[in-house]
Amino acid sequence: MMKKLTGRQKAAILLISLGPDLSSQIFKHLPEEEVEKLTLEIANISNVPYQKRDEVYQEFYQISLADDYISQGGVNYAKELLEKAYGKQKATEIINRLTANLQVRPFDFVRKTDPTQLINFIQHEHPQTIALIMAYLDSDQASAVLSELPAEMQTDVARRIALMDSTTPEVLREVEKVLERKLSSVVTHDYTSAGGVKALVDVLNRVDRATEKTIIETLEIQDPELAEEIKNLLFVFEDIVQLDDRAVQLILREIDSHDLALALKGSGEEVMSKIERNISKRAAEMLKEDIDYMGPVRLRDVEEAQQKIVAEIRKLEEQGQIVITRGGRDDIIV
Repeated sequence: MMKKLTGRQKAAILLISLGPDLSSQIFKHLPEEEVEKLTLEIANISNVPYQKRDEVYQEFYQISLADDYISQGGVNYAKELLEKAYGKQKATEIINRLTANLQVRPFDFVRKTDPTQLINFIQHEHPQTIALIMAYLDSDQASAVLSELPAEMQTDVARRIALMDSTTPEVLREVEKVLERKLSSVVTHDYTSAGGVKALVDVLNRVDRATEKTIIETLEIQDPELAEEIKNLLFVFEDIVQLDDRAVQLILREIDSHDLALALKGSGEEVMSKIERNISKRAAEMLKEDIDYMGPVRLRDVEEAQQKIVAEIRKLEEQGQIVITRGGRDDIIV
């Protein structure tokens, strides 16, 4: 009779069942060491009783279902639905098995809230509370919130995010209790790190240029060293001149020609020259025609187009396809 299966044996059985095509796609997302161990486990499996195979399928399905429920509405929501499907004891077992390796971040319900509603929800809170909440949001959501805060509050909140290091469970529990009572039970028992300069840079790289400029200029007065550290990590559209030609060519393949023309309306000759050097003569002529044909455009539209391109540049950097050289830069006026 087959002994109780280990977690790695279960994973190997599942991968065998999925077939080589799907399994190879999964392997791409695993560490090399784990791939080696799983491959060895697969090689050692000769025959799996149908009952054991079915148990693995059921466990995988239940864990996937629970994970999906948690992403939709949090741990309590998942537990409630699982209890209806499998009963209280089984639901608890599934949740415990999943959350043993899952750290549920604080303010889970806030990250599922529309930014417009969220702004109305938190704008009257203390700036430190707002900064704490934003530190746990996705960068896109946090940037939307930051952009809509009153101008006099934006820099204060941004500075608090940058200077934030770690927050005690007690403080997190207290803030969560005020914002959403149901999440108080899922706060971790260790100090939770959030915020910091990198977190703020991720937000600023996604806000509109006017908000970014206001925050940086105010920080330059209030805290010059912090402002310089942030500027050294930020990447704006004009910084494209710092990229090598290969990187620029990769970027140009990914962006819309209309967005490029619109973005260049607000840039200088140096950026235009950099782009022209990396496209054909005919393409350069067409690009100039597109820019001239546009006529006057709103600055906001130009900034949005530039931000789209910056987002694509950051995406390529995260994928390891290009390298962005960080460093100080002079203030740029568009």
